[in-house]
Amino acid sequence: MRVITNRRLLEFAELYTGASEPLQAWRKVMEAGIYGNFAELRQVFRGVDKVGNLHVFNIAGNKYRLVAYLHFERQLCYIKHVLTHVEYDKEGWKK
Repeated sequence: MRVITNRRLLEFAELYTGASEPLQAWRKVMEAGIYGNFAELRQVFRGVDKVGNLHVFNIAGNKYRLVAYLHFERQLCYIKHVLTHVEYDKEGWKK
């Protein structure tokens, strides 16, 4: 699956020390896989949940949350938000 765009991960990692390695590890696993649906995605990423039409990934032991829109047919992952757990809990990302 192709991740659009790594820039969001890099920008987040500049702000939060220690975020780069787990975010890039997530990206590499995501890009190495082909996922036909949520069930197949969940087999690889146990810490992923579906919220509406978005997918929320737990990163670095739930320290960070990555919110993405996945287009399974086209094998595209659009990163919408990368947040700390506290930022995620404020629910501003749902707007």
